[in-house]
Amino acid sequence: MKRLLFVGDISVDLTLTAQRFPEPDEKVHCSDAFEDIGGVVTNAAVAAARAGAAVMLAIQVGTDPASAGIAQRLAGEGLHLHIGERAGAICRVVTVVEPHGEKRLLLHPGVSLYPDDGVLNAVNLEGVSHIHTAIYGPSSKQLIARAKDKGIAWSLDLEPATFPDGIETLRSAIDGAAVLFVNDRAAQAIGTDAMDGLFRMGAASVVRTEGPRGATLFNRQGVVATATPPSLPIVDTTGAGDCLAGWYLAGLSRGETPPKALAQAVRAATIACGALGAQAAIPTRAEFLSYKEN
Repeated sequence: MKRLLFVGDISVDLTLTAQRFPEPDEKVHCSDAFEDIGGVVTNAAVAAARAGAAVMLAIQVGTDPASAGIAQRLAGEGLHLHIGERAGAICRVVTVVEPHGEKRLLLHPGVSLYPDDGVLNAVNLEGVSHIHTAIYGPSSKQLIARAKDKGIAWSLDLEPATFPDGIETLRSAIDGAAVLFVNDRAAQAIGTDAMDGLFRMGAASVVRTEGPRGATLFNRQGVVATATPPSLPIVDTTGAGDCLAGWYLAGLSRGETPPKALAQAVRAATIACGALGAQAAIPTRAEFLSYKEN
C-alpha cells in the first residue's frame, strides 16, 4: 500500500459542552468535559490510519508536561511517528460545543503548529506517495518544494489562518497540488469565485466541505456533490473536516475513484459528529462498515 505522510500541527484539546456561550463576565456551567489530542493535520492522519491507510506523521512537541506523553497517547493508531522537540509548550485548544453541535474554539499556538526545518529535513521521503499538510510558516513551503523535486503528490488544508495576507501568498504551494481541502469559512476568505481562482493557481482538484450539506469535489472532469447521510446524530462537529480529509486520502491510496472516496469520507465525517471530541469520534474502517443509521 502507498504510504501517506502527514506533516503539521498537534495540540492538546479540552472540549466543553454548554447550553450557550457565556456573555461578558458570565459563568456558564458545562455538562461535559473531555480532553484529547487534536490538531488539524494530526486528526487527519489518525483518520487515514483508521480508514486503513499506511500513515507516517511528522510533528513537533514542546518540553512541557503535556508534551511528554504524546507518543504514548498516539500509540495503537498504527502511525509511523516522527516527533521533534522544541523548548516551550504544546499547542492548546479549548472548544465549547453548543447543543446543536457547532463549536467555538480558542487556540494558543505554542511550539507545535508546525515542525522546524531540522525536524522536516530528517524525515525520510522514500516510499512516500503523498504528503498532506497545512501551510503554517516557511518550513511548510520548503516541504512542498521537496515534494515537487521528488515527484510526490501533495494536498493542503487551506485554513483561513494560513493565509491572513491573502490566498496569493500560497500560490507556489497551490500550484500543482493534487487536492485542496477548503471549508466555507476558507472559501469566504479566498473571495469571489474561490474555486475558479484556486484552479487558476494550478490546483488539480478541490474538495469543499460544506458542514451539514456534505462536500463537493471540483476537478477537471466536473463537479460531484455528496450529501450527508440522513438520520445520523450530530453531537460535536469538531474535527469533522479533518476526518473527511484523512478518509478521502486513504480512499485514494486504496485506488478508489475520487467520487467514491468522497462519498465514504463524507459518511465517516458524519459518523464522527455523533460523539464528543475530535479524534475519539473518528471511526475505524470496521466501525464504518458496521455502522447502522438510527
